[in-house]
Amino acid sequence: MPERRHRTIRTEGVILRRKNFGETDRLLTIFTRKLGRVNAIAKAVRKPTSRKTGHVEPFMRSMLLIAKGKNLHILTQAETIDAYIPLRENLTGIGYGAYVVELLDAFTYEEGSNLTLYKLLISTLEHLSRGDAPEIVLRYYELRLLDIVGFRPEFFSCVECGKEIREENQYFSGKLGGVVCPTCGENKRGNHLRRISPRALKYLRHFQRNPYPAVKDVRVPPALIPEIEGTMRAYLVYILERNLNSPDFIELVGRLKGELRGKR
Repeated sequence: MPERRHRTIRTEGVILRRKNFGETDRLLTIFTRKLGRVNAIAKAVRKPTSRKTGHVEPFMRSMLLIAKGKNLHILTQAETIDAYIPLRENLTGIGYGAYVVELLDAFTYEEGSNLTLYKLLISTLEHLSRGDAPEIVLRYYELRLLDIVGFRPEFFSCVECGKEIREENQYFSGKLGGVVCPTCGENKRGNHLRRISPRALKYLRHFQRNPYPAVKDVRVPPALIPEIEGTMRAYLVYILERNLNSPDFIELVGRLKGELRGKR
C-alpha cells in the first residue's frame, strides 16, 4: 500500500476571505505566491491562545506554512509580513482593502501560481496603504487585473466597426467589451450601452497603457471620478454577472461621512 504524503510548503500569501468552520477552526481562501489561490483550514485559530490568531486577517500578507492535504490544505503556521495598518485605521481604508481582495477572489480559481497577479495584488495594497490616490490606484488595479485574466477592455477602436475612436462623446458596452463609436451606438441601441465622455476615456486610456509610476501622480478632476468609476464597475459587473459587495460599503461610508460633515 503506497505511503500517503502530505507535502508542506512555505509561501507568503494574502488572505482573501475567511469563514468559521466547526467550533474553533476557520476556512481561509488565500492567494499565495507559490500555489496561487488555495483554500486551507486554520485549525483552532479562533481560540485566544492560538499563535495564528491575528496573522490571518482579510487582506493581510503573511508567511505561511501549508500542508497539502487530499481535499483541503491545512495551515500550520502563519506570521505577518505586512498588515497594511493604515488601511485598517478607518472604515474607508478597510473598504478599499476589501475591494482589492474581493475583486481578485472573483476572477481567480485554484489553477496554480500566477506571480504577475500576486505582485499586482501586493503592490496595490502597498500603494493604498502609503496614501496614494484611491481613484488612481483602484482603476489601475482593475485594468491590470483585466489584462492578466484576459478581459482587457477596448478603449482605442470601436468594437463594432473597428474605426479609431475620435475625441467626442462615445458609448461603452460591457457586453461588447469596449467603446462603441456614436454611429454604431445610435444604430445598435440597448441598455448595455452607456455614454462616456472623451475626457473620461482619455484617463482610462492613460491608465491602461502606462506603468504605475507614470500614472500615480495624475490628478483626476473630481467631476470625472464617478463617470470613470461607473464605467469600470459596469464592465466588471457584466463580466462577473453579479455585483460586488465592497463598492456599496465604500459608498455607504462616504455618504455617512458627508452627512456628519453637514451636521457640523
